[in-house]
Formats: sequence, structure tokens, C-alpha cells
Amino acid sequence: MIAQPYHLYVERTDATKNMARYYVMEISGTLFGATCLMRTWGRIGKRGQSKVHLFEREEEAVDLFLDITRQKRARGYRPRAMGRSPRN
Repeated sequence: MIAQPYHLYVERTDATKNMARYYVMEISGTLFGATCLMRTWGRIGKRGQSKVHLFEREEEAVDLFLDITRQKRARGYRPRAMGRSPRN
């Protein structure tokens, strides 16, 4: 059972480089009691790619979640502004 919800959606856009990317992460529990970190990324408006990490302890998943969040922030990914269309 996950102690608290962990969910992240960030975007990186640059019209001069025709760049429009998204990155999503979520931590959840599995049917077998393990902890799962699911990552999905790609071009905005496309399905993208996914990767699943399984952990025995929730703390390990949270550590990776926070590390990846820091990396994405350093590369210019930011939360999408509310009320803004993804195509803008």
C-alpha cells in the first residue's frame, strides 16, 4: 500500500527547435505487494514510450522518482500551466 500518491506530469517546449515533449511518472502498488514506478515520455500528442520499475520497498521507488524529477527540472521540464491547451 502506497503511503501517499506520487504523480508527476511535466512538459518541455521550445518553438524555435520544434520541441514539444512530455514526461509522466506515477508510483503505485502491484497485486503482489511490490511497488511500481511507471514512466511515460514522448512528443506531446503522441503515445510515447513507457518503462516500468519494480521495487520491494516504497522508499526505493520514491528515491528514483525524486532523482528523475530533479533531472527533468534541470533539463527545462516544467509543469503545464492550468487552462493552457497542450498545442500552444
